[in-house]
Amino acid sequence: MEAADLSWFVGDRIGPDRLALWISMRLSGVQDNTAALARVGWAVRRLTGGPGPEVDLSAFLDRRDPENIAGEAEPFADRAGGWLDLMAQAVELHPITRACMGLQLWSLAGLGQQGDRMEAAVTAARIAASEGPNSNGGAIFAPLAMRGAGGLRASGPPAERLERWLEGMETACLTAMRHLDDIQAWSARAETMMAPLSGKTPPALRAVLAEWPLVSAPMAETLTGASRAAVQRNLVWMEARGLICEVTGQGRFRMWRTTT
Repeated sequence: MEAADLSWFVGDRIGPDRLALWISMRLSGVQDNTAALARVGWAVRRLTGGPGPEVDLSAFLDRRDPENIAGEAEPFADRAGGWLDLMAQAVELHPITRACMGLQLWSLAGLGQQGDRMEAAVTAARIAASEGPNSNGGAIFAPLAMRGAGGLRASGPPAERLERWLEGMETACLTAMRHLDDIQAWSARAETMMAPLSGKTPPALRAVLAEWPLVSAPMAETLTGASRAAVQRNLVWMEARGLICEVTGQGRFRMWRTTT
């Protein structure tokens, strides 16, 4: 959800349904921009795991591909080194403040591809959650874009930028927490209602629906390892009892979400 909202902020406008299909099955539509999907897919990977940007910025940004090594490796290494040096000088600042600083310095350091702000936002999201009391086994990133991305705007004096950054992060975190609370309540309700069902498919499907904002039957089949018939049967059962609802209103490429 965070990656999808960031995609709207940077102009790619990839919805959660298209992103879910791309991440889970690498499926894209005829009118989809595969380059944009790849960028948002990168954001999902970096927001969900792996070493942080200050460990190895080149690897974090996937700047080691063969197309960039020949002519771009050294210039990028110089620009990245300058940004990392400035971030190292601010090591005494709180990670959330340092993340804001890193975002504002990103374009000044000459980083980013063709003015792409996705890399800067994802990098800042990872830094904001680093070195905190829950950094080991806690949050991997701090939400920035849910319910708007006002905190990512680069305008005004430094104090205003930091205030806007903190307010935007607070709004995004509260939105994420409300969503997680709703999903937790839905999971408990679904587990109780689905208790009479036998087999491995019901709990596996319930877990998939709790993890993804939108789910299609092929996605569920891939992610659960269940047969198409079993997935369809359980989706129909859950929809009939109000646990999920179909959101596309079409006969093909249907998507379901939880009724939280």
